[in-house]
Amino acid sequence: MKWNEVVIVTTTEAADATANLFIEAGAQGTVIEDELDFINLQDDGFGQLKDDKDIPASDQDVFVKAYYPDTDAFLETITLIKQKMAAMAKIDLDLGKYQLIVNDVKEEDWENSWKQFYHPIRITRYLTIVPFWEDYTPQQADEKRLLMDPGMAFGTGTHPTTRLSLEALETVIRGDEKVLDVGTGSGVLSIAAKYLGAGETYAYDIDPVAIQQTKKNVELNGFTDSIRIAKNSLLEGIKDAKADIIVANILAEILLLMITDAWNNLKDNGTFILSGIINSKKDDVLHALIEQGFVIEEIKNSKDWYCIICKKEVED
Repeated sequence: MKWNEVVIVTTTEAADATANLFIEAGAQGTVIEDELDFINLQDDGFGQLKDDKDIPASDQDVFVKAYYPDTDAFLETITLIKQKMAAMAKIDLDLGKYQLIVNDVKEEDWENSWKQFYHPIRITRYLTIVPFWEDYTPQQADEKRLLMDPGMAFGTGTHPTTRLSLEALETVIRGDEKVLDVGTGSGVLSIAAKYLGAGETYAYDIDPVAIQQTKKNVELNGFTDSIRIAKNSLLEGIKDAKADIIVANILAEILLLMITDAWNNLKDNGTFILSGIINSKKDDVLHALIEQGFVIEEIKNSKDWYCIICKKEVED
């Protein structure tokens, strides 16, 4: 089958939103090539296990690629993508130079090529993310091997925002906590929470593709009976969940929409972990959290990305 590769040249800030846009427009797979991610990986201090093959240099441009079958409807798809990108520009996302490029490709050229960028990565002290097709033996007795099938629409968990979320979970989980993972994507945070000792765990996402991918990854790691997966828009309709921990790794603009619901669904002294925050949005998120009543406990960062750990402290 003949396919069309659609490439949008944009920024780190807009990359995830662009990939989501592609999926909404019917993409059969997406890839994000971001040099900043590679730079961040080099600073992790855990001795990552990967080939000595650099991701192609991009001068800080980010290349978001999507794949569509070459049908009569493809021109309509391009029009839809342009409309969605124009709408995205209006919500104050920095699109950078924003170029749209279309290439012809053969199915075999892209169906497996994305796998070359994924290898076992030591993410935190206890967690190593391992693509399911890679053979890997843990190097330490307490090291947890987290198996992932990223598909072509999700990463394996090595993006800086995910790494920050995983580090935060490792910091706050003590054992048997009730965890809500909002915007679960590939399910990596829910799965990590279980490996770290969490109790009742819920994974929510509005995207049916994400739900299916999460189910695959949960099964790969043997947590089918202990992670509850549901289609849901953020925390809408969820009342008084009394969670110990809520974690969300999504765009700052979306995080701002769920702060009140997070407060209402946390136990007193519960912890809210927010990641996916680009530097330019950090102060907006901090202001909204403090205004809601959250106490900021820690701010973590990796290059331009930030993760906030805060607590619902309620006076007696």
